[in-house]
Amino acid sequence: MRIATWNVNSLRSRIGRVEEFLQRQDVDVLAVQETKARDDQLPLMGLQSLGYEVAASGFNQWNGVALISRVGLEGVTAGFEGAPGWGDPLVTEARAIGARCAGVLLWSLYVPNGRKPDDPHYVYKLDWLGRLREAAAGWLDGPTALVGDWNVAPHDDDVFDITRFAKSTHVTPPERAAVQRFLDDGYVDVVRPHTPGPEGFTYWDYYRQRFERNRGMRIDLVLGSPALAERVTGAFVDRDERDPSRGAGSPSDHAPVVVDLAD
Repeated sequence: MRIATWNVNSLRSRIGRVEEFLQRQDVDVLAVQETKARDDQLPLMGLQSLGYEVAASGFNQWNGVALISRVGLEGVTAGFEGAPGWGDPLVTEARAIGARCAGVLLWSLYVPNGRKPDDPHYVYKLDWLGRLREAAAGWLDGPTALVGDWNVAPHDDDVFDITRFAKSTHVTPPERAAVQRFLDDGYVDVVRPHTPGPEGFTYWDYYRQRFERNRGMRIDLVLGSPALAERVTGAFVDRDERDPSRGAGSPSDHAPVVVDLAD
């Protein structure tokens, strides 16, 4: 079984790339983040013609998550119990969707960005991660994959130059500690052993040819429960999908992360 996660930065804008990626990499389940559309706005006919089902959660042009599967979608759940809201009044955002795909509980996650360490959105980010951890503790017993754009670079070599991020989010001790708590609970970063740093990057800003200069970050993660981790046979970052010289139209600023599981 092959699973993947990809922040596509608008599914409507990049549906052609998504369809080609699924076929080229023979992906069974793709977790998508930043769909940036309501469910009824998504262009699904091409995916369906390829044999994929789609479960999505999106309210407007911001955020949005989806699961695209050709091995089933059972027990689809939009959002997790206890997820905090954002804004005034508080609104639960479309940042998590889960389902069982061929027996694997897979969650597509889009963790809040945080903006700046002194911003209320940063507090919201830490709260969101803490609430997710509480919910995820109940999913540890079976094969579970928490995948997506975590907006945290867990280690110094997960960014191209740690000194450039001294006053930025994504690398602060509280954010890293929040991710580490998942590992302390028993989840495993199943991709890192197969894409060792430095330069196992998954995200490159559009600014000043960051991709061409390989000035990236590793913020798209796959955390697996013990039962999932023991099935992992390989993993890689498909950098070709971030390359502006490949494919039709502009790429997302993220590259897909692909994980292979033994049956």
